[in-house]
Amino acid sequence: MERAGSVLEKGGLNMKMEITSEAFNDGGPIPLKYTCDGDDISPPLEWANIPEGTQTLALVCDDPDAPMGIWVHWVLYNIPPHLNRLPEHIPPEKELENGICQGMSDFKKIGYGGPCPPSGTHRYFFKIYALDSKLDLPPGATKAHVTIAMEGHVLGQAHLMGTYMR
Repeated sequence: MERAGSVLEKGGLNMKMEITSEAFNDGGPIPLKYTCDGDDISPPLEWANIPEGTQTLALVCDDPDAPMGIWVHWVLYNIPPHLNRLPEHIPPEKELENGICQGMSDFKKIGYGGPCPPSGTHRYFFKIYALDSKLDLPPGATKAHVTIAMEGHVLGQAHLMGTYMR
């Protein structure tokens, strides 16, 4: 399993977060099971090296190769910082246990929508953000609302990229 991450600095902090999946390696193909051509369930994800002071986490999965611009596949926020993983097949509910909220994808539904490119190979970025506050958003928020609410509150971030081809 390959580890992927990125560094984001705030207030002089330099924290190297990581996000991985037991289902696919960074830069590797996402298995059929997690796509619209398979069971269309969310893959298992794990993260590490959460910065000190993290109050909540947010996760966004999107496809920058979509023909009409970035396509949002999944939005989760207010993930408690003591959690370090999500199992596969997160149910499509607005509110999950532990206060986790799921947002609206560009499929116009709550929860995960797997890779489903019209043609060719697309990249899917699973991005995790460590935040210094809880997001004051109702369940069902869009990526745009989450992104605005996160401004000035990101302590660290990491991403995992998978590909899918039709």
